[in-house]
Amino acid sequence: MLSIEDVYKVAELAKIEISEEEAKKFRKEFESIIEYFNQLDEVEEDVEPTFQVLPLKNVFREDLPEKGLSREEALANAKHVEDGYFKGPKIVE
Repeated sequence: MLSIEDVYKVAELAKIEISEEEAKKFRKEFESIIEYFNQLDEVEEDVEPTFQVLPLKNVFREDLPEKGLSREEALANAKHVEDGYFKGPKIVE
């Protein structure tokens, strides 16, 4: 299927140098990859694409508006407060 010269050509295109032993190893790996693609070619064309093997179901609670915290409750445990707001560290001088 795939010759050693093909492997060297791919290595040249990738701008890498490989030894003869590596070329033999890559030849076997390339052939297994091509064999896998040949298996994919046998799949019928009307198969729906899937992104997940298992079906996913979102479990969301219903989003209902509720009364929020008052300013005093929100700032109750804040370490640094100034003029009714959270006070953070100064970033830009």
